[in-house]
Amino acid sequence: MSKLSEQREEQGQAKGGPPWWWIIIAIVILGAAWGGYDYFSYRKVSTLDGFAKCLSSKGARMYGAWWCPHCADQKEEFGYGFQYVNYVECGEEGKPHSENEQCKQAGIKNFPTWQFADGSRTERVLPLTDLSQRTGCKLP
Repeated sequence: MSKLSEQREEQGQAKGGPPWWWIIIAIVILGAAWGGYDYFSYRKVSTLDGFAKCLSSKGARMYGAWWCPHCADQKEEFGYGFQYVNYVECGEEGKPHSENEQCKQAGIKNFPTWQFADGSRTERVLPLTDLSQRTGCKLP
């Protein structure tokens, strides 16, 4: 080997490539970033969580059915926050256009039906602004 080659080889070894521990640290950081993104991207958080909780605390209740497209529209307006709405499922599982006994006894005829603390009812999809006005709950 020539002197020049030996010098280059020594310089390369003196500089050393990236030490293995730097590579391990980089892999750990990338893994933590990916894990954090994965965790937080699947969390069911909505800006309407507080609004939905307020509706329930003010006595608002939604009656709906799994097979009802208008009910699906209403639920979609809340996004993940719908889990906090006081909701009564009136449809019987696996039976389209059926109604369970609880909803029959409550006199529910159409879906969705919103019932409020004062006993009044509205039988349609309600905009969130209307729900806010009826209950005094503030939208975010």
